[in-house]
Parts: sequence; structure tokens; C-alpha cells
Amino acid sequence: QVELVESGGGSVQSGGTLRLSCVASTNTYSRYCMVWFRQAPGKEREGVAGIDSFSSEIYADSVKGRFTISRDIAKKTAYLQMNNLKPEDTAMYYCAARGVAGSVCGRVRLDQTEYNVWGQGTQVTVSS
Repeated sequence: QVELVESGGGSVQSGGTLRLSCVASTNTYSRYCMVWFRQAPGKEREGVAGIDSFSSEIYADSVKGRFTISRDIAKKTAYLQMNNLKPEDTAMYYCAARGVAGSVCGRVRLDQTEYNVWGQGTQVTVSS
């Protein structure tokens, strides 16, 4: 079973930056789609950014131009670089992964129902 461990959350002021990391415990990491979700208090979990096995990226409209997802295959790590943070970005951020048996994940979607491997989350708080 793949395990994911997130880190990098914290408290920043509006306009600040953070970089989240998600380390995976699998030697077949390159075959997985990796996605960052977030959940604010009282709100539903939403997809933020995703990257597939070919490093194609997708983003939620609310973070386009501010957030960048990337992955380091050798380090089995996905990153979420968050710039120009806003108070509305305050949430618990979760890393999730989806593998395809015997193949690679060639299309990433921000649909949480597709992901069965989740990290424990890391809190991001942005103050105005």
C-alpha cells in the first residue's frame, strides 16, 4: 500500500509564499497521478492542482497563475508551489495519488472520487 506524507504547511500573510511537499512510499511513483486537494472549515474538499505521469498539469481556476505543481521522480515527491497567497487559500491541504494497474496514469482529473491513496494533510493559514 502506497503511503503519502505531506509537509510544508504554515502560517503566512496575504501575498506570501509556501511550498508543500508530498513524499510517496512506492518505487513505481512515476506511474501515479498526483493531485493536491484542500478543505476549508465548513466547505467541501476541492481539487487544486494535479500532474500525470507525463508531467501534464491541471489547475483549479481559483489558483491558476499563482500555484504550480511539479514532481521529482528520483525523490518520489510532488510539490505545490503557492505564490501570492490569499486568505481564501486557508485550508487543510491533502496530497492524493492514483495508479493504473500495469500502466501509467496518463490523464489527471481533480475528482476526489478517483483517488484512494491520501496523505494526512498539512495546514495552510493565510492572514490578511
